[in-house]
Amino acid sequence: MATVEKMPMLQEGYDKLTQDLRRLKEERPLIVDAIEEARAHGDLSENAEYHAAKERQGQVEATIADIEDKLSRAQIIDPKDLSGDKIVFGATVTLLDEDDKPVKYQIVGQTEADAKTGRISYNSPLGRALIGRKLDEEVEVTVPSGDRYYLVSKIEFI
Repeated sequence: MATVEKMPMLQEGYDKLTQDLRRLKEERPLIVDAIEEARAHGDLSENAEYHAAKERQGQVEATIADIEDKLSRAQIIDPKDLSGDKIVFGATVTLLDEDDKPVKYQIVGQTEADAKTGRISYNSPLGRALIGRKLDEEVEVTVPSGDRYYLVSKIEFI
């Protein structure tokens, strides 16, 4: 029997998934109406509206199933409840790059990751390299552009 892997996420990520699920479930009846309306136009073999509505229905149902799976496996973690001297999920880390420029990242779940806002997935190359590291440790990360080196200068749980 397969084991169900928990999916760590912040409350914010859980709330966003719940909101997306609600929105998609509200869209379901609208899609059914669109299919019925397109079906009323006659010949389905050349009915682009019908095929588009059926395709959208498939996409929505697949997305709903995916979100429900993620929510059922969600393990909500509040960074404020964490402490310690190691980088863990939810930690906000300040790193010094090779030019001693500080960069700040929060380690989050896959659904919450957004590098532009300083949130990286624990599954990303940098996220995996950081987990378990301590203050003043050097971190080497292999990224598509080559190897990068960082020094952990601060670990916060905010």
